[in-house]
Amino acid sequence: MGDGTDAVAQGFDAGLCTGFVEALPISGAAISVFSGLAPETLVCASDAVAARIDELQFDLGEGPRWEALKARRPVLLPDVRRGPHAAWPVFAKSLLELDVAAIFVFPLALGALDIGVVELYSSESGPLSPAKHSTALQLADAATWLLLRQLLTLAPGDGTEAPPDGSPLSRREVHQATGMVLAQAGTSARDALLLMRAHAFSHGRTVREVARDVVSRSLDFTPGGG
Repeated sequence: MGDGTDAVAQGFDAGLCTGFVEALPISGAAISVFSGLAPETLVCASDAVAARIDELQFDLGEGPRWEALKARRPVLLPDVRRGPHAAWPVFAKSLLELDVAAIFVFPLALGALDIGVVELYSSESGPLSPAKHSTALQLADAATWLLLRQLLTLAPGDGTEAPPDGSPLSRREVHQATGMVLAQAGTSARDALLLMRAHAFSHGRTVREVARDVVSRSLDFTPGGG
């Protein structure tokens, strides 16, 4: 890794990590994608320490990034060196070799779809202020949408433009579901359809099948919902 932000995966935006480092009182950042749209990929890391934090958790299968992904909530550790971390003791011990005093992990998720995670670290202990925490959430949300679009660009077409059976009903279902997802996720119609396409890709289904689940209310894209 160089001193600047490096793109690790071709096709992704290397500047995503830079945005976090420039806007927040942190030392570095790393972003990985976990979506079924692509194999787990380190998108970017601002420096060697950020990359190592990400790599250690991947190799060990433990750490705050896994907690954040499972709970779908930020995991904030303003003094990561303090106290035993029973859930990830090996990672905690490995951190002692790095100049890391605080870690802040934000999951990247949209409705029912998990995209990835952003891992922020600081060489100085201390919490993010409420204002900076809000900024981090806004940056994570923007990064999630950007990564989703990039993932779908890298993925093959899903046949949404031409349903196999040409059924008008299937198109009405997609339009109806788009309106429901729009309301659930609080987004635009274009992004609502994007969410359904992404869910279809990651689960090996068609957009029409996902639309039927939305209409039948067995699938919900409300943030934090199922």
